[in-house]
Amino acid sequence: MSINFQADLNPAQFAAVNQVDGPVLVIAGAGSGKTRTIVYRLAHLIRQGVPQESVLLLTFTRKASREMVRRAGLLLGHDLHGANGSTFHSFAFAALRKYAHHLGFAQGLSVMDQADAEGLAGQAKDDLKLGKGDRSFPKKATVLGLISKSRNKELPLERLLEKEAFHLLGHASDILAIEGEYSRLKARHGLADYDDLLFLLERLLTEQPEVRDFYRRRFSHLMVDEYQDTNLVQARLVKLLAGEGGNVMAVGDDAQSIYAFRGANVVNILSFPQDFPGAAIIRLEQNYRSCQPILDLTNHILDQAAHKFEKRLFSERTDGPKPRLIRVMSDQSQAKRAAALIIELARTRTLDEIAVLFRAGYQSFSLEVELNRQSVPFRKWGGIKFYEAAHIKDVLAYLRVVANPQDLVSWQRVLDQIRGLGPKTGRKIVDAVLAGDEASLNKSWKKFPELAELFGLLTRLRSERPAPAEALRDVLAHYDPVFKERYADDYPLREAGLEELSRLAAGYSDMGAFLADVTLESPDTEEEGGQAVTLSTVHSAKGLEWSAVLIIDLAEERFPSKRSTLNPDDLEEERRLLYVACTRAKDVLALFTPTTVYNRYAHCFESVGPSPFVLELPRDCYEEWAESYGGVVEPVGQRRSGPDTATNACRPAFPGHRTPLADPTAQAEPGPERSTSAVPPGQLGACRHKIFGQGKVVAHIPPDKYKVNFPGFGLKVILADYLEMLPTGGKT
Repeated sequence: MSINFQADLNPAQFAAVNQVDGPVLVIAGAGSGKTRTIVYRLAHLIRQGVPQESVLLLTFTRKASREMVRRAGLLLGHDLHGANGSTFHSFAFAALRKYAHHLGFAQGLSVMDQADAEGLAGQAKDDLKLGKGDRSFPKKATVLGLISKSRNKELPLERLLEKEAFHLLGHASDILAIEGEYSRLKARHGLADYDDLLFLLERLLTEQPEVRDFYRRRFSHLMVDEYQDTNLVQARLVKLLAGEGGNVMAVGDDAQSIYAFRGANVVNILSFPQDFPGAAIIRLEQNYRSCQPILDLTNHILDQAAHKFEKRLFSERTDGPKPRLIRVMSDQSQAKRAAALIIELARTRTLDEIAVLFRAGYQSFSLEVELNRQSVPFRKWGGIKFYEAAHIKDVLAYLRVVANPQDLVSWQRVLDQIRGLGPKTGRKIVDAVLAGDEASLNKSWKKFPELAELFGLLTRLRSERPAPAEALRDVLAHYDPVFKERYADDYPLREAGLEELSRLAAGYSDMGAFLADVTLESPDTEEEGGQAVTLSTVHSAKGLEWSAVLIIDLAEERFPSKRSTLNPDDLEEERRLLYVACTRAKDVLALFTPTTVYNRYAHCFESVGPSPFVLELPRDCYEEWAESYGGVVEPVGQRRSGPDTATNACRPAFPGHRTPLADPTAQAEPGPERSTSAVPPGQLGACRHKIFGQGKVVAHIPPDKYKVNFPGFGLKVILADYLEMLPTGGKT
């Protein structure tokens, strides 16, 4: 079957396909036809006389390898039954089944699935008699996950705990003991888990030169897809299989390396030319997805990258609107404006063609509530939906009981949080509450002392009827110890969800309205013909595309995340994450950056700067839009006159601890007069805040705000009323 390679491929793709001998690195920019290039090269190798069985294609999913081999067969006009398309782990397993005896597995090697591996880790824990009766002890799945991450990152387990699971450091010695016993049980019984496969194959190829030479002779040509996602051992395996001067093609994009949390190491692709001296480097820069204005912005995102392969994405689609940079007045109004833009975009495209991307799953909570309110169907990838999160349900149950004392389901969820109190006893307590049976309740309080505190909280909230944000603040204070015990494995990750719930609550003065909005589920997509907006973390969106993409929360400490700012390598990965997000858009790209966010600890809206990646963008690569006072979003230069948004930098959410301010775009309800500022205007120096502790005033923002640097929290803009000035040079 005739194939016109030159006509079917652009010049860079054609060069990559024709580079048959020696090492070659293909830097495949987003949307540049990476898979097409691999398929055509596989077909070209076979057309050149390379036996099918001499080609090894390594990918990260079986589906990807099968599809590439199938498409190459279609090009050639016949099936490629002999071509070896495989994942790293499948290839390793096949080799170990044949040669495991060389590694001391005389009786063979059994590979455990995830459930079996968790069971063995649980057995190791039980054999060591660890964690029995300790509800804070991590689950076996969590322990196994930590062991797996330690292996993939090749980072000592104790160091991993310090960096990524500090809340479990109290159990560090026990987790290390389980790791050791788990390894001994595997060795004793001829078992291997998923991660072991790669390291055992490395041992085999290193310790058995004849086996290594066999594979080098068998596979004359090696191709590796998504090379930027390889971990350290996978890169070493490629070198062992190919040899320094071997015919190996690595295809990937350093700018799309975003899986360091799984063990992927961008250094692998960056160091390929050093690992394989004389390697040819071919750049695929023609993009077949996005219009040029979007690509201009993505190119600028990469301009400031510290370590990279230079490339400039371009498209034949030179038309299209510039990306919008939309400055909204708060993280709460952001949800309203994003929903409004989605509805506007849906007039000219289906909901399936629209996506909203974000750094972390909790960041879509406000938008989920707003889309529910607007009856816009959505699906969510990466992170659970707001109303499906167990800890969110726990907290809302308190408020539902306050609003409706007859809510049996919410009562059961609240009472289930009390240690030792079973469902039958819980039902009796609820019946006693509904019947006003104080005698029965008194007996219950004596048996379960925690009940007295719980009923005191609920009774006070029912009588005082505070606004949702203030009620939620008291509930969270009560719930905190339960929360940290109930979700001991991952409560630091869940805390962000509670923060977002507090931000949501700050936008309401009526408890009923708040509970109604956060309870509504997304409309059934079946009723809309299956159409739904996609809400997704950027990690879950990689490899996908939409006509219109909105990216929210592009603010400091939110994208990039606060933790990433402490490490240059992590910050660079965050830059790549934004690049991946932007390159998902084909026609329309909108970047949302809130100028204030609600801080539940300080009970106020405080100023927040744009993402540093946004600040780096040249002004001519986007259209700047801004939300005016009152909620209208207009291009900058056409904004209607209104109050200066800067004066809303840190307005108190609870003036006099009464009704909360909905958001900086709303007018505050009357409250009691404030006391005279504790920090005289213009006076700089040391100060103290009841939440952030001691800090240094670095600037006065007239008339009554100060920018303060708090160690551990960074710069905050705080109202003078909430600061206590300290004597110069001393502490109080």
